[in-house]
Amino acid sequence: MSNEPTAKVGILLITHDPLGHVLLSTADAILGHCPLPVQVLTVPLDSDPDLTAAEARRLATALDRGAGVLVLTDLYGSTPGNIACRLLEWEQVRVISGVNLPMLLKVCNYAGLNLDALAEKAATGGRDGIMLCAGKNM
Repeated sequence: MSNEPTAKVGILLITHDPLGHVLLSTADAILGHCPLPVQVLTVPLDSDPDLTAAEARRLATALDRGAGVLVLTDLYGSTPGNIACRLLEWEQVRVISGVNLPMLLKVCNYAGLNLDALAEKAATGGRDGIMLCAGKNM
């Protein structure tokens, strides 16, 4: 039996500037740190999509240590979301849009899962983190 650590899924946040950094720093403050390798690619409104997509490919390549890369993006159909979806040409990439803090916290808390299971946890964590909080007037 090998003593080498099991490869972990890499996490790539591709968001409008500065959302990815804010989400990650908030998750780090709550948890102490995220036990997965994480990179953030923020996309300014005036960015060149082709150059940014090349940077996304570079970051995804660096993050993939054999277990794949989970890409979390903010808004489907936006420039960050479209750049994230370009990475789907790779077999070991999953993309979830609508990133929110509950989603990121769920991903960090289930660091030992494989790519598909982690993608499912991310999606359910994001959905389950959305609540209509009823007041006495509702």
